[in-house]
Amino acid sequence: MKTAVLLSALAALASATPTVKEPPSKRSDLTAVTVSGNAFWQGDTRFYLRGIDYQPGGAANNTDPLADTTVCKRDIAKFKDLGINVIRVYAVDNSADHDECMSALNDAGIYLVLDVNNPSYSINRAEPGPSYNTVYLQSVFATVEMFAQYKNTLAFFSGNEVINDEEDTDKSAPYVKAVTRDMKNYMNSRSLRAVPVGYSAADVSSNRKQTADYMNCGSDDVRSDFFAFNDYSWCNSDFETSGWDAKVKNFTDYGLPIFLSEYGCIKSRPRKFGEFGALMSTKMSGVYSGGLLYEYSIEENDYGIVSIGSDKKVTTISEYNLFKTALANDAAPTGDGGAASTTHSQDCPTSAATWQVNASLVPEMPSAAQKYMTAGAGDGPGLDGDGSQDKADSGTASASVTAGSASPTGSSDDSDNAASTLGPMNLAPLCVTGAAIFFTLFGALLL
Repeated sequence: MKTAVLLSALAALASATPTVKEPPSKRSDLTAVTVSGNAFWQGDTRFYLRGIDYQPGGAANNTDPLADTTVCKRDIAKFKDLGINVIRVYAVDNSADHDECMSALNDAGIYLVLDVNNPSYSINRAEPGPSYNTVYLQSVFATVEMFAQYKNTLAFFSGNEVINDEEDTDKSAPYVKAVTRDMKNYMNSRSLRAVPVGYSAADVSSNRKQTADYMNCGSDDVRSDFFAFNDYSWCNSDFETSGWDAKVKNFTDYGLPIFLSEYGCIKSRPRKFGEFGALMSTKMSGVYSGGLLYEYSIEENDYGIVSIGSDKKVTTISEYNLFKTALANDAAPTGDGGAASTTHSQDCPTSAATWQVNASLVPEMPSAAQKYMTAGAGDGPGLDGDGSQDKADSGTASASVTAGSASPTGSSDDSDNAASTLGPMNLAPLCVTGAAIFFTLFGALLL
């Protein structure tokens, strides 16, 4: 009887004792990538993005490949075979656990560039003001909090192709800049690792340089840490025919790291990936830090290099081996690759036919979102949440306001926009439970 009571009490004590997982930031072996001058650095070694865009099912599918361990480990085997060092993921479920996949990527020597938005939680290009709200920022901050802990999170995109060549779409630029500022401030306020934050621009020649200069002008808190853009102008051609020589010249002395967030024209197939060799050459390395091939899996737009069947098995096509060969043959430059030693800002772009943005006007963060800076964003809403684009804070104005002036946005009702927050662990229930078990043990021994 005594033995049975004692064993029962010990089992209860074991179940009441919480198991604290070691934080991923302590488990990771990869060195966190940082920004210095106009380049990325892995410790003292120049880091070039030699990677691929990864969103099985396509962006419209709105699924998280890093939350499915079977899928991510299946594809990590291909990433290792290719020899890439970075993947870009366009949407993640910020309510899911990513430890296993991020650890597997780490073990494979692969970093992550992550978009913090998804179709349900994003800035609406057509009507950006109302979509920049507390519910939206809670989702963004939850994603940042989750992935900043992984040392192999290389960078965050605060926006993707929000600005394009359509009339009036550049009015959304201030909101992208505001989100960039908010993400940087959130990591600083929460004492998180300062993961670089930047923007992924559309393949639009008419305002690409203005967009880049805009993201790198103003005070340090609103400036991006890097600039990326999508470029499909190299179609099995060459450095001059593609116009890449002019783009190197245009961005010389830009002051921040630049890379291609998408590349890989399919007008002439099979793709031979000569552009990757150019990216890895000293003709470009003084300005560019590599790029990401679009894309891994074949979707409706036919850009992929593998086919994923209904049975979820992966089959490679000829361009898979061609890209693998390019990666093997075109090593990154040695040394600093001609990188600049200092980071600096640009003058804000002036008004033009394709650019009508007042650089001095940036929206203030909704006051109701300020609580996240200290208490944390809590659990994310995930990909199946109610969305944020129709959750405007009361009093929200669509016009930008001067940073530092009185905010035009009123506080939203916390009961409507409530989010769970992270705080100190409440130890009282554990103490009570522990005491009860102690007395049970003590009583058992006296019987």
